[in-house]
Amino acid sequence: MRAKQSYESVQPLRRTTRGWLTAATPSKTSKVTGLLLMLLVAGCAGLQPPKSTVAVPDKLKPGANESLAMVVPAKGVQIYECRARKDQPGGYEWAFVAPEADLFDAGGKRIGKHYAGPHWEAADGSRIVGALKERADAPAADAIPWLLLTAKSVGPAGSFSKVTNVQRVNTVGGVAPRTVCSQATVGTPARINYTADYYFLTTK
Repeated sequence: MRAKQSYESVQPLRRTTRGWLTAATPSKTSKVTGLLLMLLVAGCAGLQPPKSTVAVPDKLKPGANESLAMVVPAKGVQIYECRARKDQPGGYEWAFVAPEADLFDAGGKRIGKHYAGPHWEAADGSRIVGALKERADAPAADAIPWLLLTAKSVGPAGSFSKVTNVQRVNTVGGVAPRTVCSQATVGTPARINYTADYYFLTTK
């Protein structure tokens, strides 16, 4: 006795240049479409804002209306100069002058520079200047402090122009020289290597 064939199990046929295909047979077009969808999803995932991976003291945390826009690693020097102390006649100290560093993206590509002001300038010309808001000792020994700075745009619109606050974290090195600063060495500069991550924050 012949078994009855269900209509649900019958696949409709369609004619192609390669012959007859059922609906269940994947075509080249459907494969390409699927690949494009996968690339689109991956691209959208890559556009998600970065998340902070470092714990900072409460006083260095951003406001509730701010979010992390980008993490910008820096490598360069902190520049000091031997000067007479203003608060102690006859005394001398290594006074901080300015930073001088290159800025990079997460992939290690140079995207800008950091210099006196303090300024952060992107390759596209956008530029911000910071003002110290809070500071905290770095967890690592012999490392410059972690900072929270307010920021404002002082250049054209671009990748840095919407930054409202900057956190300096994950600092390594950069502290003032341990060598003696005296009357004999007044005016002598010192360039101390450092690295840090600058967390650029924007208003939500």
